Amino acid sequence: MAWALKLPLTDEVIESGLVQDFDASLSGIGQELGAGAYSMSDVLALPIFKQEESNLPPDSENKILPFQYVLCAATSPAIKLHDETLTYLNQGQSYEIRMLDNRKMGELPEITGKMVKSIIRVVFHDRRLQYTEHQQLEGWRWNRPGDRILDLDIPMSVGMVDPRANPTQLNTVEFLWDPSKRTSVFIQVHCISTEFTMRKHGGEKGVPFRIQIDTFKENDGEEYTEHQHSASCQVKVFKPKGADRKQKTDREKMEKRAPQEKEKYQPSYETTILTECSPWPEVTYGSGHKHAACSEPHGQMYKMLWGCNNLLPAATPQDAQQWLHRNRFSPFCRLFTNFSGADLLKLTREDVIQICGPADGIRLFNALKGRVVRPRLTVYVCQESQQAREQQQKHENGDTASSTFFVYHAIYLEDLTAVELTEKIAQLFNISPRQISQIFKQGPTGIHVLVSDEMIQNFQDEVCFVLDTMKAETNDGYHIILK
Repeated sequence: MAWALKLPLTDEVIESGLVQDFDASLSGIGQELGAGAYSMSDVLALPIFKQEESNLPPDSENKILPFQYVLCAATSPAIKLHDETLTYLNQGQSYEIRMLDNRKMGELPEITGKMVKSIIRVVFHDRRLQYTEHQQLEGWRWNRPGDRILDLDIPMSVGMVDPRANPTQLNTVEFLWDPSKRTSVFIQVHCISTEFTMRKHGGEKGVPFRIQIDTFKENDGEEYTEHQHSASCQVKVFKPKGADRKQKTDREKMEKRAPQEKEKYQPSYETTILTECSPWPEVTYGSGHKHAACSEPHGQMYKMLWGCNNLLPAATPQDAQQWLHRNRFSPFCRLFTNFSGADLLKLTREDVIQICGPADGIRLFNALKGRVVRPRLTVYVCQESQQAREQQQKHENGDTASSTFFVYHAIYLEDLTAVELTEKIAQLFNISPRQISQIFKQGPTGIHVLVSDEMIQNFQDEVCFVLDTMKAETNDGYHIILK
């Protein structure tokens, strides 16, 4: 019979069917693995290592990535298979990022034996916050004066050359490195995820950040502006030791899940592989690492010098360059091109020795730390409130039984100008200086006297004021009254 002629082919048909079924079963992972040899490229192509497709540059599927960056921090076990990994970090803790050369033999010969520049940024993961990033970072600057969002741990880093941290870019650092040599960069993130969260009923949930690395090679003008590779990962930052507690909590939650539920989640990996993404729009950050000479500063020297040639925190990067030149540190001007006085004064002894070498490093550290002086004037201020007025009335009526106390804030002045006082008050109360129209001092019989530079220069040290506010008549700002 006709059907009997197909019997000899039964094994082949069955085998073919099994192969098809096996291939189909692999599609649940999100990608067919096929029968090719194992390679890291195949593993990195799995969905657990992918970002949103919209974030990837075009024609990236078959492109061999020249570099790879590995953050030495464990991923969360509570992330579903097809979602992007999430890594928890502790505020201020140093974390290693390994910078790896991923090129095959003969690829990109133009960077062989040459340096490349990498820029590391901490940016927002949430698109809504990305649109208001400038305002968010400015608010953080006012709340945390003198602090940076992202820092390099220079003494712990290996293979990093010419590190820079622009004082106007608190969330960005950059450096040069040689792909043919071992390079490990240690970073510290100082902002925590809940600092950018709107307070809601039932507690706060911290926003995720992205750590993004963009790498560039030199162009014909010796500037590092030719983009080579970008990658990023999703992180959340907790107060010290908070990341460890959160990781433990996630692990315990997963252990309680049924076996079928666990299969829907990724395992926790010991390290975090940054995945390819589009380059950050600001590709011409800073000076582009074009080798700049130490230049003469412009502006008034009183910002930098007071007393015996002291470098003050208020010194601009230009002032700091002149201070280095005057104190025989000219060979290091290029290394500290974007450092302000505050940036230089925050360097530890180990940092300076790592950058400048033992002899010059110790000499520079002694010059910096040995000459730090107290501010010229300290003013204590307290914001007036209805409670303060009631307590003052009770005090005037002879009622001394109240246990309420008032918190004063110290304002340190170095320039002794009305502009400086305006900026410091605005910084204290997290508002823009432009919102303060005028500052008055309450004089005899309650009159309001306009505060001038000369008046501030005649304030007694550690004088105390209660601040009152009054709506400005001509704009949306406020007048500050010192009582």
